[in-house]
Amino acid sequence: MSEFTQGLDKMLPAEQTHCLEILPSQLAATSDVERLYSLLIDYNFIESKLAAAGVQKLIEDYDLATNSEVLACDGKADTLKLIQETIRLSAHILAKDKTQLAAQLIARLMCFQTPEIKALIAQAQHQKTRWLRPLTPSFTPPGGKLLRTLTGHTDWVQAVAITPDGKRAISASSDHTLKVWQLETGEEICTLKGHLTYVNAVAVTPDGTKVISGSWDNTIKIWNLATGTEIFTFAGDTFAVEAVTVTPDGKRVISGSWD
Repeated sequence: MSEFTQGLDKMLPAEQTHCLEILPSQLAATSDVERLYSLLIDYNFIESKLAAAGVQKLIEDYDLATNSEVLACDGKADTLKLIQETIRLSAHILAKDKTQLAAQLIARLMCFQTPEIKALIAQAQHQKTRWLRPLTPSFTPPGGKLLRTLTGHTDWVQAVAITPDGKRAISASSDHTLKVWQLETGEEICTLKGHLTYVNAVAVTPDGTKVISGSWDNTIKIWNLATGTEIFTFAGDTFAVEAVTVTPDGKRVISGSWD
């Protein structure tokens, strides 16, 4: 049992939640980077913080330490980044089922041989209930091109556009909807509904205020990105709209259709 777990077990449930919320930021504020580092590589803390505050709050705790010059000089920041990236890669799974934490960490980190990572995996393997333990590094590891997976559509994703500020993504799907995503957190901001069938194309105006979508229902729709409301529908095409784009001045839309 770790020092963290021993201290947490002595607290009431409300005190435990409060401690999990503020302890990492308190350690960062007092520059107690070694204790912060020890906390963030402790499986018991990771599991407890995930259960109490959710996956995004857990990911943000690592930002408190990864920029520290003290930790960077001996490679400790790199270890924390591996763990943080692993949690981010697993976020869409953990948001639905927190009991998958151990399996996700093991299957993504098993190929790394640093002492801290091996110790974390050893902690994760001690589960109190029956579970499926990965025997090989079978999931996408951290450090690659994949950063995060966004889930929510119920059919194929046909197109994606990014806002000019790079902070949001808009996806168009065969489930008849578009979704707006916060790229930093992976949060679904809103769903745009109005098309009658597959949404094949999406574009964003240069000022980042409007979304244009094209659908197999033969229409183009203009949406207010801030409110998620439909502004206007163009119904001039006589067959499925497969592509849309916006002129640089944001005043005109060009569509490509099967007609």
